[in-house]
Amino acid sequence: MSQMPQPTALSRCPVCEEPLEAGDRFCGACGYDLSAVPAPPQDSPDDATITMNGTSARPPAAAASVEWPVAPEADSSDMPAPMHRATDIRGTDSGGSELPHPHPDLESAGAHEPGPARPGGVPAAGARPPAPQAPTAPPAPQGPGTPAPGAQPPVGQVPGGQPPGTQAPVGQVSGGHLPDARPPATAAGAPSPDGRPSGGQAPGAEHSGVRFDRPSEPDEYPLAPPAAEAPAAGSGAAGAPADPRTADLASPSAGTKLCVACRSGRVDDDGYCENCGHAQPRERDHMEQELGAVAAVSDRGLRHHRNEDAFAISSTALPDGSPAVVAIVCDGVSSATRPDEASLAASNAANEALLAALPRGTHPQQAMHDAIVAAADAVNALADASTAQGEHAPHVNAPACTLVGAVVTSALLVVGWVGDSRAYWVPVDRSSPPARLTEDDSWAAQMVAAGLMNEAEAYADERAHAITGWLGADAYELEPHTASFKPDRPGVVVVCTDGLWNYAEAAEDMAEAVPLDAAERPLHSAQVLVGHALDGGGHDNVTVAVVPFPAPPQGAGSA
Repeated sequence: MSQMPQPTALSRCPVCEEPLEAGDRFCGACGYDLSAVPAPPQDSPDDATITMNGTSARPPAAAASVEWPVAPEADSSDMPAPMHRATDIRGTDSGGSELPHPHPDLESAGAHEPGPARPGGVPAAGARPPAPQAPTAPPAPQGPGTPAPGAQPPVGQVPGGQPPGTQAPVGQVSGGHLPDARPPATAAGAPSPDGRPSGGQAPGAEHSGVRFDRPSEPDEYPLAPPAAEAPAAGSGAAGAPADPRTADLASPSAGTKLCVACRSGRVDDDGYCENCGHAQPRERDHMEQELGAVAAVSDRGLRHHRNEDAFAISSTALPDGSPAVVAIVCDGVSSATRPDEASLAASNAANEALLAALPRGTHPQQAMHDAIVAAADAVNALADASTAQGEHAPHVNAPACTLVGAVVTSALLVVGWVGDSRAYWVPVDRSSPPARLTEDDSWAAQMVAAGLMNEAEAYADERAHAITGWLGADAYELEPHTASFKPDRPGVVVVCTDGLWNYAEAAEDMAEAVPLDAAERPLHSAQVLVGHALDGGGHDNVTVAVVPFPAPPQGAGSA
């Protein structure tokens, strides 16, 4: 794997003799690039170094050696030994001119001109105080982001205006200048006060190890406040449209769907609010409907990503003018393809068949049977050659669903079903016993009917909810179940999917969950029952219709 280049291990800077720490890339006093220092000689120069691929490494090129003066050892006194600095070494710049030397009486080594001193030995404005055991660079030109004289640099910024993490160029000290190597201001190519060459040197070129194309940068880049936008068209002056986050939105027209989050933005065709961008819930995630003497509520639940249940409620009149109320509830089979389409098609087809048959005088029980057959045909029509259970595609499931329905008149209660959706009878007088009106088409029900298990054992089995009857092109055989009842007292019929009765399976449990005023407030009762399932965990889609018995007199109609 690749590794970051490691700097040469040195104890002191070869330029200013500043003590170094392990891992330093640049000298903290003069900014010298430590990576330019030649590597120390190998312990065994005759032994070839073997690289990772097995070849001998090429010996490093010989670097020009410089005989740096050695500081004399300290005597027996407590005075420290004098220290030699880089400016003590005579040399020339890249143009061949001799490097100037500071006056020996100056306090700050490396300064070009002595500045006026303040009383008490305080340096004048623009001069840096001498650092202990290190030369002090001349002050950098004041510019944006440069601290005032004597001020501490901002937190996180190194001296010299460099941002945190920025490395000084080779041969450039922390103050931004090469020690005593600045050419005269009148010479061609001399840097201007902003750090750019005045001539003779192309921008971006390097000269004597110093880059002149890097002016001082500010510590922060403040953002200018946004310009005031012109008022929108129609508000008094022409201009750019106003910010929709702060502008007053006009009242939507009648029939416009509003956002459920901000309650003010219009919902576009893709289901998002044009004001706040909030994604709107899908229409079938939660549905409620009330129609006089019948109401239904359907909810996606807490675990499923969509609602695969559907319902249809309506009311009509029999030939003698007495009312008839219809409630159909369907549950899509999740293991089949497009179960949400199957449940919607079945509920609509069954409801339409009942509304067509009951006013003609068809017996409600026969009408229920025919409605289930019509619902099965509608679900079968959703299957095609690629999804139908057949010889060429036996592994693909066609759309499928279960169905349970109820027809309530002034004297008769008729239920019909295929699958494991259920209908319960709950009397208004809770001293009378409730009852379950349907029998599941499921593995557990078959085990109980055959006497192989009792009900508790069967429904405790993991195969309990495996259905043996459903509506769909791949159903084994369609067997609609119907039953007629003549209750002798008022009550309500609870028509629901297993998303509800899983949390109130026994008739007594369902009656306990149904509010006492269910006959007078069917919509409220349906909402309470859905909440009961969600409070229990909401593992499945939940759909329930509440139908009071007997059906109260009302005008004919449907929804």
